[in-house]
Amino acid sequence: MKPSDYLSREEISALTARSDARAWVLLLGNWAAIIAIFALAAAFPHPLVILLALPLLAGRQLGLAVLMHDAGHGTLFRSARLNALLGQYACALPIFNDQPSYARGHLEHHRKAGTAEDPDLPNYQAYPIGQASFRRKMWRDLSGQTGLKLLAYVARGAAGIMDTGQSPGRCVFVQQIAAQALILAACALSGHAWLYLLWLGAFMTVFMAIIRIRQVAEHAAVPDLYNPDTRWNTRTVDAPWWQKMLFAPNGVNYHLEHHFMASVPCYRLAALRRLLLERGALEGVPRFNGYGQLLRHAINAQ
Repeated sequence: MKPSDYLSREEISALTARSDARAWVLLLGNWAAIIAIFALAAAFPHPLVILLALPLLAGRQLGLAVLMHDAGHGTLFRSARLNALLGQYACALPIFNDQPSYARGHLEHHRKAGTAEDPDLPNYQAYPIGQASFRRKMWRDLSGQTGLKLLAYVARGAAGIMDTGQSPGRCVFVQQIAAQALILAACALSGHAWLYLLWLGAFMTVFMAIIRIRQVAEHAAVPDLYNPDTRWNTRTVDAPWWQKMLFAPNGVNYHLEHHFMASVPCYRLAALRRLLLERGALEGVPRFNGYGQLLRHAINAQ
């Protein structure tokens, strides 16, 4: 399946057009939501509010990850410089990531999706799995075990800081720590330094679980994981707005469309899906309405 099979040149040009205005709305809106969640928790530091803030913050952390992803593809802003700077400093570093490193691995995934060489296969090739196995995975995520392993991996970038040698990951590690220090300082200046614990706690627990569910949603238990046709090795999940807040901000649920045309910005993927549906390009492709239905499909009752 090629874009030219279903779309005109004019449609492809319109779909791949970058919009700085729309990119700024998404980026600033994501950070405004983070500030609003912090403000709510500070104003009402009740345990129930804290429990609500954790998944909401994790959803916004995923929102930053999605924007980092698009900037890594060079599709978020029109300017390559804005994609590089904001993708790294406003999106990647606050969530302990590094856009250049992420983009290198992710682009390799795009090149090899649908083959046995896909570097992301370990994340989803074992599905469908049993309920007991999935519960263990969720427990590791929500209890912070997965987050600790990730932070330990990130901390390896500190190798060489205390000696005279140069470590390739040292600069990125320092930037990540500086980003966390900046968030902590902002919380402290508001008079509520403890809010940083919400940020870190959401990242270490709920964010890890959400990332796992995203991996399942995108490629697990698809019709044919080793078929190079995007329609059979990748999945889109249509979901209600409240699920999108947690699992699919910024159009990331349109993953089939993203693999079909990775040059389309996240804010135009819904339009691409509508066209593909109208043109019959997705005939016979299984459709999923919500992440509950998706998980029931990917997790056996054994």
